[in-house]
Amino acid sequence: MADDWTIGRLLGWTADYLAAHGSESPRLEAEVLLAHARGCRRIELYTSFEDPADEGLRTAFRGLVRRRAEGTPVAYLVGHREFYSLDFRVTPDVLIPRPETEFVVLTLLDLAKALPADREIAIADVGAGSGVIGITAARHVPRARVTAVDISPAALAVARDNAERLGVIDRMEFLEGDLLTMVAAKQPFDIIASNPPYITTAELAELARDVRQFEPELALSGGASGTDVIERLIPQAAERLAGGGSLLLEISPMLQQAVEGLVDADGRYERGTTVKDMAGLARVVVARRK
Repeated sequence: MADDWTIGRLLGWTADYLAAHGSESPRLEAEVLLAHARGCRRIELYTSFEDPADEGLRTAFRGLVRRRAEGTPVAYLVGHREFYSLDFRVTPDVLIPRPETEFVVLTLLDLAKALPADREIAIADVGAGSGVIGITAARHVPRARVTAVDISPAALAVARDNAERLGVIDRMEFLEGDLLTMVAAKQPFDIIASNPPYITTAELAELARDVRQFEPELALSGGASGTDVIERLIPQAAERLAGGGSLLLEISPMLQQAVEGLVDADGRYERGTTVKDMAGLARVVVARRK
């Protein structure tokens, strides 16, 4: 009977349903969606398994589960995603933050610590999206001033909102433009960091449905080679870095040699050690302006 629905029973049924529709984390997704529909923290569900799930809750939850089964990512359904222990608002106008990008942030923070402590640190987040790189940098480096650049005005609106919510908007500037074209040449940035589009055209067709159909292609597609955007960013960054400043590029492990070769070919950089993830896969190419 409908009156027999409890929080626990609802979670169990939904996890099975999502698993049958291709979810790789059906129980987790069921819990996140139900907590959102219920207006509570996910951990609160664990003490509520025997509580009744009324018709209003079930109706709201049913709509979320249906959209998830159709492919809509959970982060878009609930409107936020955690990144580096911070809560970021996300919409279909921006990529969903991923753990791989935390390696860019970790590398950036290490570089910032090595810079002189008596002055401001100028950082650019290129292709900012929801602003995870630049905002996290501003949160952890109090003397940082961050310029967030994106070609999408809708993405910049999300980044600006996140910066305000997370208390760093007073140390950030937001520019709409294609890579660094809106930033004056010879701009003395200490660090330029980017998670650029690097998925090849062939790989796009093979991506999971929830990525391929719902996340912005503009933020994913790196052209036939995967390096179309990176090829333009490397020389632009060289013109806008201070001497000794660093360029950080998130990459696909399959593009390591190609991107390292592009950095070397420019001639204005000394390439650092490429940062690898916990699985030993290349994730961040590091280059220092001569």
